[in-house]
Amino acid sequence: QVQLVESGGGLVQAGGSLRLSCAASGRAFSSYGMGWFRQAPGKEREFVAAISWSGGNTYYADSVKGRFTISRDNAKNTVYLQMNILKPEDTAVYYCAAKWGAVRADGYDIDYWGQGTQVTVSS
Repeated sequence: QVQLVESGGGLVQAGGSLRLSCAASGRAFSSYGMGWFRQAPGKEREFVAAISWSGGNTYYADSVKGRFTISRDNAKNTVYLQMNILKPEDTAVYYCAAKWGAVRADGYDIDYWGQGTQVTVSS
């Protein structure tokens, strides 16, 4: 069993930055691919970024490429999402996700989800 707890959300002005953290409890964190998804009001949950178990491979949605960076620290059982040059359209609840092996952009067969953290970007 793995529990995921996100933190770091908040209110920021457009052009600003935030760093989200996702702390994982449980064993074998380093065996899980990790990812971030988001859901805006009235919209479906969408893929943001993913990182392989080793941290050697990262993947991004086109809408955040060049602005967001996903990373992980397996010694701390934590995955991060550095968000720069934030835009009002980035406003959403951001969810951390874990999947044994690799997270897919379609969110298929995710093993564990966090509870979400709200990010609000004002114009």
